[in-house]
Amino acid sequence: MHMSNQSLLVILLVGIVAGWLAGKIVRGTGFGLIGDLLVGVVGAFVGNWILPRLGVHLGTGVVSAIVNATLGAILLLLVVRLLGGVGGSGRRWGGRWGRP
Repeated sequence: MHMSNQSLLVILLVGIVAGWLAGKIVRGTGFGLIGDLLVGVVGAFVGNWILPRLGVHLGTGVVSAIVNATLGAILLLLVVRLLGGVGGSGRRWGGRWGRP
């Protein structure tokens, strides 16, 4: 599969925006620029996989791609939170890291 530089740039921008939006909507789960980018890109894959199976079709274009990726990223963050990866207070795996 060949991707142009423009396509890669659009994917990265959609991922950053979606990850940032998901971090704002699901409070306490910001991961920084790179982490938000990864959450957004993985969320885009999750959204592209699960939304059509639920019968949800958002259309085409950059805005629908951002909405789709944001919904997938929110779902991803909620699953991570349920599994105990990041608590509501922003603590990461292990909590206090062995401190009393």
